[in-house]
Parts: sequence; C-alpha cells; structure tokens
Amino acid sequence: MYHPIVPYTPAMDSADDEITDISGSVRAVENLLEYSFNNKMLLEEALTHPSYTESASYQRLEFLGDAALGLALSNVLFLAHPDLDPGQLSLLRSANVSTEKFARVAVRHGLHRYVRHTATALDEKVNEFALAVQEEEDTVVHGGEVKAPKVLADIVESVAGAVYVDCNFDLRVFWEKFGRLLEPIVEPEILQKQPQPVTMLYELCHKDGRQVDIKHWRKREKDIASIYVGGQFIASASSENKENAKLHAAREALKKLCVSEKMDVDCSYIDGTTKIDGAKQKLHELCGKKRWPKPCYRIVEESGPFHEKRYVCSVEINTVDKVLHVKGDEKSRVKDAENSAASWMIRGLRESKFI
Repeated sequence: MYHPIVPYTPAMDSADDEITDISGSVRAVENLLEYSFNNKMLLEEALTHPSYTESASYQRLEFLGDAALGLALSNVLFLAHPDLDPGQLSLLRSANVSTEKFARVAVRHGLHRYVRHTATALDEKVNEFALAVQEEEDTVVHGGEVKAPKVLADIVESVAGAVYVDCNFDLRVFWEKFGRLLEPIVEPEILQKQPQPVTMLYELCHKDGRQVDIKHWRKREKDIASIYVGGQFIASASSENKENAKLHAAREALKKLCVSEKMDVDCSYIDGTTKIDGAKQKLHELCGKKRWPKPCYRIVEESGPFHEKRYVCSVEINTVDKVLHVKGDEKSRVKDAENSAASWMIRGLRESKFI
C-alpha cells in the first residue's frame, strides 16, 4: 500500500497538505523544486523506498545524486573560497554533504512526507528526528541530540539524482534547480565555530604525541563512549546511538584539553560561555608568578554595524616549553572579549594542570 512518511506538524492541518497517491507527491515535489520533470517516472522512482516492492526504488538515483551533489558543491566551494587549501575545502565539503546536513534539508522542506514505503518502523525514527530539529536554535553541523535517519539523506540524494538525469546531466542546470534547497550552505565561519569534535581532539593530542583511544559499550538503551588520552581516562558521554555518543564524549574531552600548542581552539563552542571575574588581571598576575611573558591579546573576529560592533579576542602566552593560544566568547566590547579569552585561558591552564 502507499504509505508516506508524515510526521505531524501544526502546519499540516490544511487539506492542501494531504497527499494520497504518488502523482500527488510528484506534483508537490515539482512545486517545491520549481521544476517540471520531462520524465516524471524518475521522480516517482526517487520517492520510492526499497520496502515498497511494487516499483523500482530510489537506490540507483541515490547513488547518482550523492555523486552529483558532491561534485556540484565542490565546484561552488572551490570558486567561492580561493584562499582555502585542499584540506580545508575537504572539511567544508564533508559538512555540506553529510547525512546530518541532508536529513535536515529533508525535514526543512518536507521531502519525507512524499516517500512511499511499507516499513512503518521508519515513521517513529523520522518523527523523533523532525521534532528534535524543530527545537534546534542554530545550524547543527556535527550530530544533534537525535541521530539523523539515513532514509532522510537518501531522499535528498535520490531526488537530486532524478533532477540530474532529467536535465540531461547538465551540472549547471542541476545546481540552479536543486542547489537552493541546500541553503544555508555551511561556510568556513560556521565550521570554525563548530569544528568536528573527534577530528579536533585527534589533532590536539597529535601535537603532543599523545594517543587517543575511544572505547564503546552498550548499557540498556544507551551507547556509551569513553575517551582515553595517553592511557588516562578523560571523559565519557552517552546517547542513543554510537556516533553521537562519540561526538559528545569528544566535546567533553576537549573542555579539559582546550589549551593547545599553537592551535586555535574555540572553547566558546565547546562549552558555551564562561566567566572569571577579573580574569585579565588574574592571568597577568599568574604569568608574573610563573615568570612567563605578559599575555598577548588580539582581536580575531569583528562583526556587526558600527553602532553594534561585536568582537572575539584571543590571548596567547609563552610558557617554558609551549605557546598557548585560546579564543574567547563574542562580546560587545573589546575589554569584555579580552576578559572572556583570559577566563578560558585560566580554565584551560587549571584543567591541563599547568597551575
């Protein structure tokens, strides 16, 4: 039977939102794309889950759409960011073609409402994720509270594949018709504020030659991940799935290891906002006691109109054998931004047992 995935939202009370057959789904997705298919069977196929055995499923189109989106986004990022090196471009592309990103695209545009399937177990997972996404205030790049169901990303890729085939594999036309669904594109500024926690942890520890081990086990309904650095336990976290548990555990570990050698670590992302009263003065006194040079502050980010400027400052200190560098939270005054950076530096020094 025809069984679309339809999580409830208040906006769906309208009769216009009811889709009763695949032809209605095709029309709805064409309206969303603002694109009329020459071969509507392609879109029917793209909206058919493998559990629905009466028609070809979206798997072949998903394969093609994945490749087309990867190439199109590579072109866009390459042209938009001539200053980024290949490693930075790869990280940026990964953030834009991830299961997390595509699943949120599917929910934001309601694509999941038009898929025919017979696997009713999908409904609960999609509903749970869709409701969690509605609660998110900002763009989430690396793992939210609920694991993104792969079926949602599959739908985005399969519809993309259908458009790519229907426009005769013209990548420019494909991007014109499909690209806007992916907005907002994850840009370097967002990635800087939300670095991949596990990658960030490995990079941080690699600097000092410390080995990172992540151990997993299952306890009732939860997956638990524990982080060990140099054989020493650092942090653990739990979630309903393995990947999110690992992400959350890495974030917890980074809180304790956020001071690193010559490496910007955006601690404001890792643990929200922190404040130590008189932090600048305390850090200055600390450096004096340790016979370290005075802390060096600088503005690393500046945004907003002239009358509503916002600042992010960093602080750098030279210890006997390390250069320590930490960024603070965004503030409306340079003085407060410097104090925030000093607060994070003091916290990092304490947790790293420098003091």
